[in-house]
Amino acid sequence: MRLRRVALEAVRQYPLPEGRLTFLAHGENTTFRFDDTAGRALVRVHRPERHGRAADAGIAIASEIAWLRAIRTDTDLAVPEVLRASDQRVVVEAEAAGVARMCSVLRWMDGRIHVDSARPVHLFRLGAAMAALHDHADAWTPPDWFRRIRWDHETFFGDVLVYGGIPAADCWDLLPAALRKRFGVVRDRMRDIMNAEEDVGLIHADPHLGNAVFRGVQVQLIDFDDCGIGPRIYDLAVALWELRDADDHVRYRDALVEGYRSVRDIDVTHLDDYIALRQVAFQLWHSGTAQVDPVFAAESEHIERWSLRMLDTIGR
Repeated sequence: MRLRRVALEAVRQYPLPEGRLTFLAHGENTTFRFDDTAGRALVRVHRPERHGRAADAGIAIASEIAWLRAIRTDTDLAVPEVLRASDQRVVVEAEAAGVARMCSVLRWMDGRIHVDSARPVHLFRLGAAMAALHDHADAWTPPDWFRRIRWDHETFFGDVLVYGGIPAADCWDLLPAALRKRFGVVRDRMRDIMNAEEDVGLIHADPHLGNAVFRGVQVQLIDFDDCGIGPRIYDLAVALWELRDADDHVRYRDALVEGYRSVRDIDVTHLDDYIALRQVAFQLWHSGTAQVDPVFAAESEHIERWSLRMLDTIGR
């Protein structure tokens, strides 16, 4: 794998002992675990145009890292520690086998991920952590150069992003007609809802249970790669999204909202609408990525059926 060689070149720019690089996942970014005598780290090989066609990737990644460092300095929230390269950079460029990518390295966070074993208490703790994160964002003054994606109606439904090398607008043409029609209904409904949203600010934008690492009573938030400016309710929607068609989803929902409101208030009137929005965003990403990744392609029909079932569930 060429990106593995890129990751190895990136690691050489850090003051790390010799170690072993293990492939983890190839999604929005390609990630590797690096094990050495000093511990464990996460190596991220960032995908070009990850943050939109018009974004400066270096500034976008550095902005994410600036928020992570501020959270660690200003709060008790557990988020990844950013490692600096030997020349003190937090983002490096590495090249191997004719491929150049921007890379970053984070300290590994140990704990349990409860994607398949969640209980309401996990959602309560996640909700409280989310609220604390939003409180920090409201109190924090980012540096002047800070630039992150804006999660507005145009980003979700327009042509801002690129999925699998395909402009987002073209991904709609990859959908079956029935699904495309249903997504159009969500798009039209969300325009007024999002325009009227008042609680907007810096959000994680991907705080599902796969990005929450539990260690005792503490929840550690990881993978801030999607963070940007958006509706706070969207973070709650993402956390509930994969649980929305579960039989006991109401217990999860109540626990998440209760946890969040133990720290700050939030209007959840349109929570299901934002869950539907998340389903649209996920499906478009999956459909575009499936054009270049055979693993995603093999799941396409299953994911499309899930999207239809999810929208039916929310509509009831």
